[in-house]
Amino acid sequence: MPSTSPIAIMPRRAPSASMLMLFFVLIAILFLSACTHPKPTQANVPPPPPPAESTEPTEASPATNLPPSKPAPKPREPKPSGSKPSEEAPAEADLAEPTLPADALPIATETGLASWYGPPYHNRRGSNGEIYNMHAMTAAHRTYPLGSIVRVTNVKTGATVLVRITDRGPFIPGRVVDLSLAAAKKLDVYQPGVAQVKVELMQSAASIGSPGKWAVQIGGFPHQPAATKLADHLKRRYRTAQVLCFSSPAGDWWIRIRVLDDDHARAQKLAAETQTPEGSVFLVRLD
Repeated sequence: MPSTSPIAIMPRRAPSASMLMLFFVLIAILFLSACTHPKPTQANVPPPPPPAESTEPTEASPATNLPPSKPAPKPREPKPSGSKPSEEAPAEADLAEPTLPADALPIATETGLASWYGPPYHNRRGSNGEIYNMHAMTAAHRTYPLGSIVRVTNVKTGATVLVRITDRGPFIPGRVVDLSLAAAKKLDVYQPGVAQVKVELMQSAASIGSPGKWAVQIGGFPHQPAATKLADHLKRRYRTAQVLCFSSPAGDWWIRIRVLDDDHARAQKLAAETQTPEGSVFLVRLD
């Protein structure tokens, strides 16, 4: 019988110390690699620049140091051909002689001396409220309604001119009309200064039956004290009247008396009974 030898069973060997040391080394390497992993780089980006300051004022901080903005000038529109002249130059129609119907007849006629006036009355407001232009065909009259058209004839030369009444005067006895410079030149009155004329009311600005507004004008006085003294006397005498003392562009002094209700009969009566140490007394229509 064959002999059977027993199989030797080798006992399991315990892990050696070198293996354990290698294991711990690997663990340490893994730990160190995890701790020393490079962190992501952070870029140091500078902050954005502050926004530019607005040049326009705001409610929180008004820009008081900025000059006020000027509106852009409007473009000038081209003028069509045949357009009217600009207002800077006087329109020819304003300087032209007034016109009348061909069948116009005189309403009233008077004769006397004509004179003319320019500076210092030029560019000053006249009795009708308009600015007096000595280059226009106008005249001053004491009693014809303002706005009336008058024909004036030079008795000596026969020259005639049509003028519009825009002012009051002349305030010199014997003179019946005061012409503008333009009218005086056309009527041959400019050079001599005065001339005998015939004045015809051709077109009245008021109806024939219109009562009108009337006053009395006294003057002129070369000095204010004489005018003031007479004005004070008239105020005490005519308590219902308005007495005004004023100076003219020529430098002399005048008195104007407006009677109650601007009545023609009252003004005529006051003019007849009033005497003055200087100047003269005139009946004047205001409208």
